[in-house]
Amino acid sequence: MRTTKTIAALAAALLAAGTLSACGGSGASTSSSAAGSGVLNIGMPNGAQSDNNNPFLSSSAANSLGYKNVIYEPLVMTNIVQPTQAGTPWLATAWKWSGNYTTLELTIRNGVTWSDGQPLTAADVAYTFNLVKSNTALNQYAIQFGSISSSGNTVTLTFAKSQYVYQTHILNQFIVPEHIWSKISNPATNAVTDPVGTGPYTLTSFSGNTATLTRRSSYWQALPQVKTLHYTSYLSNTTQTQALTDGEADWSFVFIPNPSVTYTAKDPSHLKLWFPAVLGDHGLWLNTTVKPFDNANLRVAMNDVINRQTIVKTGEDGYFYPEVTSNTGIPTPAGTSFISSQFSSSNTAVDVSAAKALLTSTPGFSYSGQNLMYNGKQVAIQLSDPAGWSDYDTDLTLIQNDLKTIGIDATVSQPNANTWTTNVADGDFQGVLHWTNSGATPYDLYATILDGYTPIGQTANGDFGRFQSSAATAALEQYATASTDAERSAAMETIENIMVTQMPMIPIMAANAGGEYSTKHWTGWPDETNPYAPAQPTLINSLQIILDLKPASGS
Repeated sequence: MRTTKTIAALAAALLAAGTLSACGGSGASTSSSAAGSGVLNIGMPNGAQSDNNNPFLSSSAANSLGYKNVIYEPLVMTNIVQPTQAGTPWLATAWKWSGNYTTLELTIRNGVTWSDGQPLTAADVAYTFNLVKSNTALNQYAIQFGSISSSGNTVTLTFAKSQYVYQTHILNQFIVPEHIWSKISNPATNAVTDPVGTGPYTLTSFSGNTATLTRRSSYWQALPQVKTLHYTSYLSNTTQTQALTDGEADWSFVFIPNPSVTYTAKDPSHLKLWFPAVLGDHGLWLNTTVKPFDNANLRVAMNDVINRQTIVKTGEDGYFYPEVTSNTGIPTPAGTSFISSQFSSSNTAVDVSAAKALLTSTPGFSYSGQNLMYNGKQVAIQLSDPAGWSDYDTDLTLIQNDLKTIGIDATVSQPNANTWTTNVADGDFQGVLHWTNSGATPYDLYATILDGYTPIGQTANGDFGRFQSSAATAALEQYATASTDAERSAAMETIENIMVTQMPMIPIMAANAGGEYSTKHWTGWPDETNPYAPAQPTLINSLQIILDLKPASGS
């Protein structure tokens, strides 16, 4: 069973997305899913929940189950599956960056009301950003805000440096009403039991582990055809999957082993899943302070023998985390446009002979029989991930076998999750399977791998492998602050070259923004032929999906 690794991985990888734990809890919705009743049942295997709907608190039920997104709305709706696609105007009808992304002017939509009847104003938007600016716990991207002001229906924000790489995070900011939040003493921790937002739904009840939301009588755009939403937190992956196959839940994000047998085969015409790649990675992090893993040729050789197809097919059941096929580590097709022409054909492929040839040409390495030696000792590595992270555990066993093909003595250990998390942050490991952050460009992915060096023994928030490269640091800064696309492309090419030739982290799988859903009662879901939004029910686009749903024929 996949455990709370999921919440950490997706929190770091997706915008946040990231409120996805796949463990714990109980509860089951007893309401009909039939479109004729106007009900949509959404489930998550996230365990016990409490009646807390603070949108800033990642552990609140509103975040964990995803219904925050139908109450509180963003300024702009963007699509992480197609990150280069222009955003859709939402609470902002227009936005304009100037001064190399150091000034943002927002035009706020007229005619929008909060669910308590008061009008949304530009002052509410300015207040929300000032709230984030003045509360470190709310400013998760450490954005350096300057002045924030409003006049009429215009909001103007200035920043200390270019926000090119953070522009999507800023435009995705959900807005809260000043007349409510100015009375909340601690916005980062206080419970919110009666949330007031601009979205088309209001919370009408919270019972056990099920939240019920009801469609408002009016909304600034066409009302959704879904009248009632039930968000339920289930006991485990197993009970959540059972709810999907039994028709008790219409939509979820859950790891389903062998889904072609345990899920889609139960109703092939209606039970669907779609797990598109986004710009984040899961890969093998090597502690580059431990010899001989400080050697770039060794890391490149290890990359050359990892069989990603087998890992995805066996460890991830062929769908959950898509294979990374580019040695740059950039997932495709989401990131295809970011891969420079120099590396467009630098694709992953198992090549044991090439790996051995590279090693034997590298000073210090040799072979004794089938064993890879470094300065007279066999190269050995301990790979670790927490027990119970079933997919990761399987993945590591497969990687262990792959590394043995070039004579590396790899072993696998399984500490408890808390110990492992501390060890990764402190640099007390040799090799781990771990994830990167993700975003609208590869910057977030690469910054996690290459930036923020922290000495061993001190807690790191990124660069867990302690890779040091002044060239990488400079290229990341150039990408973030460049004033032209040509400068950004040049910086990205430098970063990709470091990845391909030095493999500071070995990318294996892409992060996803997927979900499972049923078309029996509702149609209009996104899929590979119509990727208008990620299919994950806890992302901001879940509102966009709900607005697009139509009753299925015969429902």
